[in-house]
Parts: sequence; structure tokens; C-alpha cells
Amino acid sequence: MDIRRLALLFVFMFSLMTLWSAWQREQNPPAAAPPPAAANASSIPAASTSSASSAPASADAQIPQPSSVLQQAAAARLREEDARLAAPLDAPPAESLFVETDLARVEISTLGGDLVWLELQRFRAQDDKSKRFTLFDDKHRYAAQSGLIGDGMPNHLTSLTPIPGPRALAEGEDTLEVRLAAPEANGVRATKVFTFHRNSYLIDVAWEIENASAAPVQAEAYFQLQRDDAAPVGDSFMLATFYGVAVYTEAEKYQKVSYKEVAENEARFTGKTENNGWLAMVQHYFVSAWAPQGDTLREFYMRRLGDASSNLFAAGVMLPAAVVAPGETRRVSMPLFAGPQEQAALKQVAPGLELVVDYGRLHIIAAPIFWVLEFINTLIGNWGWSIVVLTILIKLLFYPLSATSYKSMAKMRTLTPKLMQLKERHGSDKARLNQEMMKLYQSEKVNPLGGCLPILVQIPVFIALYWVLLGAVEMRDAPWIFWIKDLSAADPYYVLPIIMMISMFIQTRLNPTPPDPIQAKMMLIMPLVFGVMFFFFPAGLVLYWVVNNILSIAQQWQINWMLEKGGVKKAANDPVIKK
Repeated sequence: MDIRRLALLFVFMFSLMTLWSAWQREQNPPAAAPPPAAANASSIPAASTSSASSAPASADAQIPQPSSVLQQAAAARLREEDARLAAPLDAPPAESLFVETDLARVEISTLGGDLVWLELQRFRAQDDKSKRFTLFDDKHRYAAQSGLIGDGMPNHLTSLTPIPGPRALAEGEDTLEVRLAAPEANGVRATKVFTFHRNSYLIDVAWEIENASAAPVQAEAYFQLQRDDAAPVGDSFMLATFYGVAVYTEAEKYQKVSYKEVAENEARFTGKTENNGWLAMVQHYFVSAWAPQGDTLREFYMRRLGDASSNLFAAGVMLPAAVVAPGETRRVSMPLFAGPQEQAALKQVAPGLELVVDYGRLHIIAAPIFWVLEFINTLIGNWGWSIVVLTILIKLLFYPLSATSYKSMAKMRTLTPKLMQLKERHGSDKARLNQEMMKLYQSEKVNPLGGCLPILVQIPVFIALYWVLLGAVEMRDAPWIFWIKDLSAADPYYVLPIIMMISMFIQTRLNPTPPDPIQAKMMLIMPLVFGVMFFFFPAGLVLYWVVNNILSIAQQWQINWMLEKGGVKKAANDPVIKK
């Protein structure tokens, strides 16, 4: 098998695996979970290996089960409060507070103080570029919720009262605080506080507990994300990316859990850590994550909400019970990151949060590639030209290896007429044909597999670059030239895919023609097949392949010309070919 066919076969198989994975996801929606054992049972993971649990019929009545620290009587009263406050999913909130910062516009519902709508100012919607992108909205029942568990404590079903104050980040101010008060119960006053920061997608969510009673009170805090399992708008069948829940701990590192696994009680993740870790809901380009700070014990949980037919899920973090003495005020806080997967910003929030930009097993290669791409962009200021420059640099880096492969292919190309003659003579005797071909290779000092290793060495780098360009949110809405206004979207006029097909046809003509007529036809058909596939690929990916192909054509044409000019004898004495 010649080098070019090996490379094309690998790329073809890689594409088939990508398409098969996407097809499997589309054809196999989350299966129904087993019926819950008890109508009001709910649980959170407590062991190092945990799974999702069943839930009550009312999704909004889902409150994390308190730990043994809380009295059972308090837990029973909380369940009674759940039943009293439970409302239909579509029930409108009593009031909405709209808050605006330099990066986002959010809606906070007075029902539990849920953050139910979040619009990102600097990003456009996937399906309608005249609108801004919304991460939290009612299309997906995507919201951030929090509450307290304890006797008379407010939760995400409690009606809160807004405290007057500014609702927009003023010019010259770095923070904006929005407060909502819960009804006083047994001398305890609780206030939910949102703190927004300038030039940051981080929102500090806190509960202030003021104990005006004569006895100490204790409460556990929970912070959760609620979302359905519907694919994000614009999710492509051709380029399927992960969306679901992610947990990170220093011990187990990055752990991905699909909504299907949660629904089928097959979720496996670390349930409790002493002083590290975070939980997030991930989708292409964007993420929302609860990132506890300090050495606080934290428990992670995730489950389906409602009955077995529900497609609504909750995933969150619980913090240990806080004891508030009489006359004391305590604050329980949790940072919420809700925004784009910009790696520099994610690293500042929590260790390992940048891993939501998922490069898979090639992260060790992809991470430095992105760093180089980002550095080039700081110099050039255009992501499209940065891709071109990076492709050229990688091509130069692998020039010696590529030259070895191309020289081997060029030499094989000069032997094609002799190989065809051997096929005509011994076509009916496969053993004799192979024997004569090996003699020809030995006499001409050509190794037909001499270029395989250089190609195999380069494959992980090019696949890593593929995932970098696919996962980088920086490509979203980033223009290149003329008609390319968004490197993350397909070329609207298919110019780059057509150039891609033409370049592949030229490469095919420069390569040795396979002796087998069927293989020769396949080599001619594959550029068309791949060209059609690239019609649906992001323009940034196609741009990379086009530049790489053009450079490969130039390099192979130069090598072919040098070998043909020097003659077969000179080429045979080339030390690179002898290898």
C-alpha cells in the first residue's frame, strides 16, 4: 500500500468514526430511567463512585436531601414545604429583575432567586446573527438555582422580595450587587446576594443568614444547574461535540457524564471531595460551572427531575452545614461562571476548568498548539490569517519527514509503468507478481513503506490541530476575508470546499497511480467525497486543510521535478531514499 493511500485511508476512517458517533447520538436519545422506589425520595452522591438517582414527580420540588447533620424532623418539614410550594413547570414567576453588565444581560426570578436568562453581549446567536447569544433561557429550561436546607430556610421554590438598588453596572464601577430577601422565619432572616464583576463572566452567588433568634441555627447550602437534554441550537450532525455534565477533582481529573447516563442511573463521577473540584454543564463553545473556593468540603450530585418521561436534569454542589449563633450573621458563597470557553479566563476561575475545552486524549498536543495559535493572533490580529501562519509553521516543522514521504512516493511514481507491466505479465499469479515486485523494489533501491512512519508521526499533530480549530470559541463570529465572516460556520458560498476538492485532485495526479484499477478509481472519487463533506465543516477547518494541501502540492511538485531532472540513478543514490 503506498503512502498516500495509507494517509487517505486513515483520514477516511477518522471521518467515518466521527459521523458514526454523531449518528449514534442522534438515533439513541436518553432512555427512560427505572421507576423511582419512592415518590418523594431524592439523593445526592456520597461515595467516590456515584450515580444519578430518581426524583419526585414535580421537577421544581427537587431539593437535595440533607445530610445526617440536619435533624430528621427538619428534613420532614422541608418535604412538606416542597409539596406546598411546588408549582407547574410553566408557571410564570411573580416578578423578574433584569440586570445588565458590560458583558451580559440577565434575568433573575423572584421565585427562589433563580437566574433564568443570560444573554452574552459579545456573542451572536447561532441561528440568527441579528440577535445576541443566550446561554440560559426557557428554550432549554436552562437556569442556575440555589437554596438553603434547614428548619424554615428558603430554597429555590421560596418567593423572595427584591431589595431596591441599581440594576445596571454603572460607568466607573467594578462590581454590581443585587439583593433579594427571603421571608423571616423563627427569627432568622436570609438574603440572596448576586455580585457581578466588570469584564468578567463570574457571578458570585451568596446567602447571608442573620440569626436574630435566641438559639443557634444550622443550614446546608446547595447550588445547582437545571437543564433539559436537548442539543444546543446549531449543533451539527457532521461535527458532533459533547454536551452534558462535567465534574473535576484533583484525584480523578476531568469526568464527563452524558444526560443519557444520568437518566439511566449509570453516571459515574466523584461524589465528594475535601477541598477541591467543580461541577459544570458543558456545550460547544460555552459552559456554566459552580466552582467552590477554599478548603470547603463539597458534595456533587446529578439526577433526572420528574418521572421517567421527563427530559429535565439537575446537577449541583452541596456545602456542609453552617452553624449561625444567636446575633451572628454568616455568608455562604459560591462563584458561578457562565460564559464562553475562553481558556485564559477559565484557568483563573478554578484549576482544571480549562479542560471543558475538550481535546480528548490529544490534549497534551492540542494545548500547546492553541497557545501558539493564540500568540500568533496577538501579533496578526486576525484568526483566519493566524490559521494560515500556524499551518505553514507546522508544515515547516515536519518538512524533513514530509520530504522523506514525498520522495518515496515520487520514486514509486517513476516505477508505475514497470509495475503495470509486471501486473500484465503475472496478473493471474499473485505470488509470482508479489515476488517480482519485491525484486523490482530491491533493484531500484526503493522501500514501498519507507514513507509510512513520517506520515504516522504527523497524524496526531494534525488531528490535535483539527480539535483545536473545532473547539476554540475564539473562532466563533471571527471574520477572515471578504465573504468569510465567521470561521466557526460553513463557507456560505462553498468556495473553500471547492478549492479543497481541486487541491485533492491535483495531489492525486502527483501521486503514483495504483496498479489496481479499482483502487485508482477510488483515489479519484475520494476528493469528491471529502469535498462534499467539507461543505458542512466550519470555514476555519477547511481553511487549514486548503493551506496544508497547497503546501503539500508545492513540496511534492518540487521533489518530483528534482527527481525527474536528476534521473533515476541520482534519485537512487539519495541518502533519504535509501532509508
